[in-house]
Amino acid sequence: MTAFSLFSEKLNNQYFKTITMSLTKQDIKEKSSLCKVTFKVDKEIAPTANEVYLVGDFNNWNVQKGITMKKTKAGEFTASVNLEKGKEYQFKYLVDGKAWINEKQADKFIPNEFQTENSVIVV
Repeated sequence: MTAFSLFSEKLNNQYFKTITMSLTKQDIKEKSSLCKVTFKVDKEIAPTANEVYLVGDFNNWNVQKGITMKKTKAGEFTASVNLEKGKEYQFKYLVDGKAWINEKQADKFIPNEFQTENSVIVV
């Protein structure tokens, strides 16, 4: 399980902020071939966002079929997806239909055709 969140740390009278997103992997059933993956974008990553979509291999990178992430009362965006175990999936978050952002806690990153990188989750 990978999880990371916002925190402030005081070191030598200075505050340092770590702001990231998080991924959580959870087996659905003991003998299931699926794993429930929860994606989360913290409020600090997209403080003014109205919508965040999860787009990737699991929906053929089709923005119109992007998974709408739900906004929590705390201002975070979350979505859970059942993914087949033993596979890797490339993905990104699309904020307000304009900005593509990566998951800082992804298992790895792969260069894409747009001279940027895609996040990868290994299930």
